[in-house]
Amino acid sequence: MKLLINVAHPADVHLFKHLIWMFEKRGHDVKIIARNKDLCKTLLDIYGFEYDLISNAGNGIFGLGLEMISRTIKFVSIIKKYDPDLVLTMMDPPSAIASKVCGKKYISLADTEHSKLVINLTLPFSDVVLTPSCFKTDFGDKQTRYDGYHELAYLHPNFFQPNPNVLSELGLTENDPYIVMRFVSWNAIHDVGQRGIGNKKDLVKMLEKYGKVFITSEEKLDVELERYQLKLPPEKLHDLLYYATLYIGEGATTASECAVLGTHAIYVNTLRLGYLEEEEEKYDLVYNFSTQDDIEKKVYNKALELLKNPSLREDGKKKRDKLLKDKIDVTAFMAQFVEQYI
Repeated sequence: MKLLINVAHPADVHLFKHLIWMFEKRGHDVKIIARNKDLCKTLLDIYGFEYDLISNAGNGIFGLGLEMISRTIKFVSIIKKYDPDLVLTMMDPPSAIASKVCGKKYISLADTEHSKLVINLTLPFSDVVLTPSCFKTDFGDKQTRYDGYHELAYLHPNFFQPNPNVLSELGLTENDPYIVMRFVSWNAIHDVGQRGIGNKKDLVKMLEKYGKVFITSEEKLDVELERYQLKLPPEKLHDLLYYATLYIGEGATTASECAVLGTHAIYVNTLRLGYLEEEEEKYDLVYNFSTQDDIEKKVYNKALELLKNPSLREDGKKKRDKLLKDKIDVTAFMAQFVEQYI
C-alpha cells in the first residue's frame, strides 16, 4: 500500500507518528507532506521522519488563503507523481481538494467542532471522516465514530510510558508539586473574537504558593513571566504532564493529553469541544471554563479547590484507569480501518 499523510500542525505529528512506524514495519510505503507551523518541523526532525515541506503557515485570513491556494497546487503535483492508494490527514482543504482532483481516496479525521470553515471546505471532498464518539457534529453517511480521542493515538499505554528522568532535568522529584500552564497565540481563524486567561500574572502568583510553575506559550511572554518559561525539549512535554500536579491553560489538545495521562486539567477558552466536555462530565479530569463572566474568578476558585487536595495526583491516575478501560487504542483502530478500506 502507498499512503500519503499530511502533517499541518505539531499535534498531527503525534497523531500519526506511531501509525507511520507501524505501516513501515508492515512493508507499506508512506510519504509525509509537512507544513511549517510552530514545532511541526522540529518534531518531525526529532523523530527522524523524512518529509516534503511545502509551505510556511500563513498569517491572517489573507495569508492563510494564499497558503491554501499554493498548498492545493503543490498537493495536486505531489499526488500525481507519487500516485498513492489513499490520502490520510486531519481535515485539510488543500489535500482534500487535490485528492478529489486526482481521483484518490481521501480519509480525514476531525475532533474540533468549531473549525467550521475547514469542515465546510473539506467535507465535500472526503470519502470518510473519522471522529471520536463524543464529537457533537453529525456528518451523515461519511462519518465513522470510534470510542477514543486523538491523544490516545500516542498516549495510550501501548505506546507511552512516562520517563521520570524529565523531572531531574528540571530539578524536581516525583514528590514535588508543580503546575504546567499553556497560553495559545489566538491567530487561527476560529480564534477570532475568543478569549482565555486574562490576568495571567495574578494567576501565576497564586499558583506559586502550591508548587513550581512552568509556562509553555505560543506567543511571547511578558517580561515578568519569562522566568517561568519551560525549557524542555518538546518531545519530553508529555512526560512532564504525566507527573504534573495540575494543568491550567488555553490549549485544548494539552488539556486532553493531561486527561488521558491522569492529570487534572483546567481548560480556559470560550471555545467548547465535545471531547473536553466528555472528559469533564464522564471522567472528572477536565474542568471547562468558557463563559465570559467572571472567568478568572471561577478559574482561581477551581484551581484552589484542586490544589488543596493532598491526593490530587493519585485521584487523577485512578480516574485515568476508568478512562482507559472505556477507550480504544486509536492508532490500532486507524491502522485496521485504513488497511480494510484499501
